[in-house]
Amino acid sequence: MSDWKAGSDARLPLYQRLREEIMDRIASGEWPPGEPIPTESELTRRYNIAVGTVRRAIDTLVNEGLLERSQGRGTFVRRPDFDASFFRFFRQVNAEGEASVPDSRILSASLQTPPPVASKALGLAHDASCICLERLRTLEDGSLLTEKIWLPAARFSGLLKVPLEEFDNLLYPFYEARFGQRIGSARETLTIASADAITSDTLGIALNDPVVVIERTALGYDQTPLEYRCSMGAAATFRYQIEIS
Repeated sequence: MSDWKAGSDARLPLYQRLREEIMDRIASGEWPPGEPIPTESELTRRYNIAVGTVRRAIDTLVNEGLLERSQGRGTFVRRPDFDASFFRFFRQVNAEGEASVPDSRILSASLQTPPPVASKALGLAHDASCICLERLRTLEDGSLLTEKIWLPAARFSGLLKVPLEEFDNLLYPFYEARFGQRIGSARETLTIASADAITSDTLGIALNDPVVVIERTALGYDQTPLEYRCSMGAAATFRYQIEIS
């Protein structure tokens, strides 16, 4: 007997239906990040489809970065390390030249109407309410990044009741633990701008010094936008490196 959830689009190819089914179960928390999904043989029995179809659906999700295979252990829901990826672009070394993980501090949390760029990224009406977090990321008491983060109020109700000192250094595990909102992927855009008075004062740089602006839209495993953030750091601390083969 098949175990398709209600709402699965029967017009889609079977492997694509299974792909969406797996994503739905991950997004709902039934198959959480870091845990294995059922084996190919179990999925074949559960959905009454051929193993080749199951394998194609899993291959698609592996290629999309949502699942990862572990030799001899199974296929796991991938938990992306966004901060490790993000900070490969910035020099994060201490006074001895050793790699170091920046600290994070939430400066404020408030209910606001988001700017158009944030409401568009989150797929919200222009007058929808969002929670705005202002965060500073530091390294050995020096400011590395200043961030403004926008979250849909409907999905993060109760966030404003959390004391600022109780926010975790890493926000995505915090979102999951407190509000059941799981981040599965993100899109980033990098641009260069000039530091205004507030940014220059926060980062300890001169007015109009170049800053790198990183806009990120973070998505749930079902591709629902859950967070929009704008991060700014001094261009002098930024580097871009890519390997081409």
